[in-house]
Amino acid sequence: MSGLLDTPYRGGFVGPEHHFALTVYFEDTDTAGVVYYANYLKFMERARSDMIRAVGVDQAAALRGDGSAYFVTEVAIKYRKPARLGDDLVVISTVEAVRAASVDIHQRVIRGTEQLTDGRVTAAYLDRDGRPM
Repeated sequence: MSGLLDTPYRGGFVGPEHHFALTVYFEDTDTAGVVYYANYLKFMERARSDMIRAVGVDQAAALRGDGSAYFVTEVAIKYRKPARLGDDLVVISTVEAVRAASVDIHQRVIRGTEQLTDGRVTAAYLDRDGRPM
């Protein structure tokens, strides 16, 4: 039996931006109910993976096939405001530059109209031996 409730959430594109919604759960927070800083990187990773899937790249198949995968080579993040337990957030991802073997992605975590983080990620596409593809 498969239905709407059995289908995992997938984000989607709004123009050039990919939007990925999530809710802050207890496991995402510290004892004060504030999102632990490293968890924003996890939120951004989920959004990037969903965006890559949305454009037709099957990362699992590539990894199983020739061992290639995207690897984060650089991250810069500015924390502006905290998210809290129960907040509904959206990660907005925009591809800023595509090169032969890497991509620069601008990612923002927002709550309503408030920007909570502003991040930039560079990911390189590497073969199983770590060489650019």
